[in-house]
Amino acid sequence: MYCHLYQVTKPIAVFRTKAIIILLFVSLASAQRWQRGRQANRADYPQWQIEKMFQRDVFTFTRVQYDSYGGQGRRGAGWRNDFPDCDWNFSARLQQLTALQVDPDGQVVRLDDDALLDHPFVYMSNCNSMSLTESEAAGMRRYLLNGGFIMADDFWGPDSWDAIKQQMALVFPNRQPVELERDHPIFSIVYDLKVKPQVPSIRAWRQGYTYEYWYFRDPNPTDTEPHFWAYLDGNDRIMALMCQNNDIGDGWEREGEEIEFFERYSEK
Repeated sequence: MYCHLYQVTKPIAVFRTKAIIILLFVSLASAQRWQRGRQANRADYPQWQIEKMFQRDVFTFTRVQYDSYGGQGRRGAGWRNDFPDCDWNFSARLQQLTALQVDPDGQVVRLDDDALLDHPFVYMSNCNSMSLTESEAAGMRRYLLNGGFIMADDFWGPDSWDAIKQQMALVFPNRQPVELERDHPIFSIVYDLKVKPQVPSIRAWRQGYTYEYWYFRDPNPTDTEPHFWAYLDGNDRIMALMCQNNDIGDGWEREGEEIEFFERYSEK
């Protein structure tokens, strides 16, 4: 039985439930690991055809494009982190392991684009350097209050989290994030996770770290544990999930590079 997705004008309970299930159901558990080089190559990943009756009714892995700024005001593209391999691999595994019809190529949208409203689940990466315009903040607010779900990933340390909270204050001036503890239902909807999941980048892991040390000012930081922060709607349902001290996207992207990383992080 196929799980149908709808536009974000439908009731919010439908969207958030499906979005969270999609987030937690995608397991990379497979004997085969997609092989890839460091240069993104679409041919390294499976392709498939969408059944005709579902041409306009598929799940599309949707990534948010935003402007970011580096040192000395330099304009950056932090949104592209782990792109597009992460997106292709996530889509391939979701198609492989569930009954959902999945777009094999994914999509990129901006927060003030009306196309955002076509997708109940969107993904943001490296957004500690994000710089929202007024129209983008308004677009995110409209999307979330109408039932959309955002997962923000790959940011580490207190400075990154402070930067994201400043941007989210433009979206929700009167809402504060709440931390989700291990007993929150999101950690047991599909799989009963015994601990909060954490994935370091493969670069940090190869150097013997379980966290991305370059984000921390202190060479011996005291808090490298994963934190999951949620922005809730008026009925305490999750609108945005912010995954601090995590690089879950690297687990999706890099699963084909080293068997130990695959088994320790991607598969889990």
